Amino acid sequence: MPSPLTSEQPRPTAAAGTPATGKPPDDGRDHFFDNAKYLAIVLVAVGHAWEPLPSGRLVEAAYTLIYTFHMPVFILIAGYFSRGFELRPDRVWKLVTSLLVPYLIFELLYTAFHRLTRDPELPLSLLEPYWLLWFLPALFFWRLSTPVWQAVRAPVLVSLAVAAVATVSPAADGTLPLQRILQFLPFYVLGLRLGPHHFAALRRTWVRVVSVPVFALGLLIAYWLVPRTSTSWFFRKNSALEMDSAQWTGPTATLLLFVAAVVLGACFLAWVPRGRSWMTALGTCTLYGYLLHGFVIRSLRYGGFYEQPFFDTTPGTVAVTAGAAVMVTLLCTPYVRSLLRPLLEPRLEWARQRPPAPG
Repeated sequence: MPSPLTSEQPRPTAAAGTPATGKPPDDGRDHFFDNAKYLAIVLVAVGHAWEPLPSGRLVEAAYTLIYTFHMPVFILIAGYFSRGFELRPDRVWKLVTSLLVPYLIFELLYTAFHRLTRDPELPLSLLEPYWLLWFLPALFFWRLSTPVWQAVRAPVLVSLAVAAVATVSPAADGTLPLQRILQFLPFYVLGLRLGPHHFAALRRTWVRVVSVPVFALGLLIAYWLVPRTSTSWFFRKNSALEMDSAQWTGPTATLLLFVAAVVLGACFLAWVPRGRSWMTALGTCTLYGYLLHGFVIRSLRYGGFYEQPFFDTTPGTVAVTAGAAVMVTLLCTPYVRSLLRPLLEPRLEWARQRPPAPG
């Protein structure tokens, strides 16, 4: 049950090899997915680094384009590697230690950080995840629901219906990230339904060629949308009512954003290297980059870094983009993992109940 942000992957028999050949690499890992996770975490960091920049239509268009597919790609990969998940005690325990425990630790850390740098009165709320931490409890609940989606007919359509209903349900706008859990659910379920041959199809030359104009068209559409719609639709954290929109817009947005995310996500994955490269080892440590980069970006934001006139220029935007990519790359290095592994990947064997002895 590996997370798309961690280094674990199924053995070759479960992963069924690389998307391009159907044969496992020599070391038993599928490097394609490690590479994809690294490139996706770079997009996550760049998107977060762009948020405090002065308003500019082109940057907002690129921001919208990235937010259309970068989290859906992560979630789809999570679903793909959850196909063998079973509700066994050992699997559930590992789920707790790899997702819930890091969530609790970093909720405490981010709350303390925010109190020191921004708001001393910020309350600690374990039911209201701090900023980027919503993904950990969401993935926890998605994984627990895996047997349901493996049993139901037309699971992707059913999950889309669930997501659409969530957008017209203001009750899901509470403290728990229910809207994101439900609205992002179809990507997890789609990942459960995919096989190696689907990823192999993305390696075809014509797919890679077509992906270039598709991305260009996506950027043009995003540029057109910027003054006409709210980027909040891409965050999937509110109902249509909370967005001051008619109820029918919620289900419509659900379907349109799903199609757009699948198309752009496929174009993105078509260009991911399939073999071992310099980014492969970094892709095994994306949990570290994901959870830690928020401290850096929020520190710069709260410290007035973005208030410099330089960042209202094109070179300033380029500098922020490159800086975010370098920063998250450093946070994904094995050196950071070896230092902080007890916090992000705790074993907690002392707290685990031992199974009764046979006989």
